[in-house]
Amino acid sequence: MSIPMHAPGPVWVMGAGLIGTYVGGRLAAAGVDVRFIGRASFGERVAQGLRLSDLDGGRWSVPRLNWHTELPPADPAPALVLLCVKSAATASAAAQLQARLPQGGVVLSLQNGVDNAAQAQQAAPGLQVLPGMVPFNVAQPEAQRLHQGTSGTLMAADAPALRPWVPVFGAAGLPLQLRPDMLAVQWAKLLLNLNNPVNALSGRPLRAQLLDRDWRACTAALMEEALQVLQAAGQPVARLTPLPPRLLPALLRAPTPVFRVLAARMLRIDDEARSSMADDLAQGRPPEIDALCGAVVRLGRTVGRPTPRNQAMVEALSASPLPSRSALAWRQHLTG
Repeated sequence: MSIPMHAPGPVWVMGAGLIGTYVGGRLAAAGVDVRFIGRASFGERVAQGLRLSDLDGGRWSVPRLNWHTELPPADPAPALVLLCVKSAATASAAAQLQARLPQGGVVLSLQNGVDNAAQAQQAAPGLQVLPGMVPFNVAQPEAQRLHQGTSGTLMAADAPALRPWVPVFGAAGLPLQLRPDMLAVQWAKLLLNLNNPVNALSGRPLRAQLLDRDWRACTAALMEEALQVLQAAGQPVARLTPLPPRLLPALLRAPTPVFRVLAARMLRIDDEARSSMADDLAQGRPPEIDALCGAVVRLGRTVGRPTPRNQAMVEALSASPLPSRSALAWRQHLTG
């Protein structure tokens, strides 16, 4: 499929790691002009040819990626920038983009957490920074292959600048849903992402970890605390799963045979898929724990609610080496 005549212009992927390279690669495979800006070590593995796959059996390929380790000249200027850097690099990346792009350039944040788009907008007031959400997991099972191991629909703020991109993403096989309630969507995704630190501490693939009731109970404890804080703050939470967010902790605590049946969609995961936080730790990169559990802790302080469970995760994932506890020990630590 080739659709470059329908794309409003070139796309840049700023911080091209697993997520950015997968999303940008799918657009490039559909004929969009995409430039990737990322680490040289990652680029060396994929720039000479990239294969993409998903859990439904889809296969795509990009013969050669237009890879850069620094921002390229903005000639032509990108019509859209996908901001995919780790949270700690958000402000510096946004400032670099502002120095290079024309006034009003459109930047879509596809990062974890709820604060990155606002941080980027503050660092780059001359650009239009919009929040987005990536629901799926991406792994790199081979040097030149990226694999989408879970399902879900891309979401972004319903802004006029993004509406021409909806058919482009759709033609690339990545439907983009524009939402008027993106902060509620981001908090809903953050609730689900509270399993990331649990998965990282478990050392197990996602599916195996989710089939362990003790590990699920750890995630349920983090979610429950976050939901209490969100309720105190009056912050709505979107419904991204068949069950409403308030019922997710009960589902996670259910006996595993019951969980298998009720969470069949949640368990539609490749056997070897792991969380992005587990991947970061395996690669020696700092985990984005501050963007997840840290956001719950900060909101708790704002509304005067203690958040000891999420604070415990922040401390655990910030420690070196990581604390070694069994699933049962972590469950008792978080719920004790």
